[in-house]
Formats: sequence, structure tokens, C-alpha cells
Amino acid sequence: MQIADVMTKPVATVPRGTTLKQAAAKLKQLDTGFLPVSDEYEDRLVGVTTDRDIVVRCVAEGMDPETTPVERAMTDKVLYCFADDDLESAAMSMAEQQVYRLVVLDDAKSKRLMGIVSMGDIRRQGDGNIASQATDRIVAGARPTP
Repeated sequence: MQIADVMTKPVATVPRGTTLKQAAAKLKQLDTGFLPVSDEYEDRLVGVTTDRDIVVRCVAEGMDPETTPVERAMTDKVLYCFADDDLESAAMSMAEQQVYRLVVLDDAKSKRLMGIVSMGDIRRQGDGNIASQATDRIVAGARPTP
């Protein structure tokens, strides 16, 4: 089974100039914790942000959610896979990179945003065993060493 078979689509994005408050409202409206961030023209992916990024990177530092742009909370290193990747390779990529979601691009040439795939998508619609193994690796990697 390929990522295209299980990914979430279409994908909502926010322009990097969107305020933290607006981005948080969109996260709430979509009932998600992850949003790709686009350039002003919404045709190029420039980063991703999560609800945790907004709180930990910005609000906890005293930044005003009404005026601070989401680009202050975003991660500009976008972790991705391709729509024709198989579930196991995407799950192992998540495990290696210690993340639970990847942006899905159409192919290596055009790199158009096609969707988002989460470990939950793989577990629900694909192979629960692969998802469990990858999740175990993520959790083990997140544990502090004694």
C-alpha cells in the first residue's frame, strides 16, 4: 500500500504572515495540531508549525499571539515523503526523524504538496504492526538517558 492511499487530503495551509492567534484558530477549526506554512502567494511550502510550536516557542516566551506571525513559530526544515512511497518506508522515516507526521509531496521533480500522513493514518488505514514498531522506536528515542 502506498502513502497516497492513506494520507489526509486536501491540506490546509497558512501563509507565514498569519498571526499565531489566527493559526491557532485554524488548528482548532480543523481539529489538528499541525499546519504547513506557505509563502504569501500560497504556492510554495516554507515550513510547518504545530500547536506545541506556537505555545512553547512563542507564547511561553511572552510573544503576543495577536501580532506575532506564525513564521516565528514554524520549523523551516520540512520533513516529507512522496505519495508513491510505501507505508513501511514512511513509518521508518518517521521513526528515524522522531516525528509522527510527514508532509506528502507528489514527486521529487515538482515537489507539490499533496497531503499529510500521520502515524495514526498508517495505523488506521494501513498496517498497525508497522505503525507500532515505528512508534516504539520514536518513544524509545524520546526517553532521556539515565
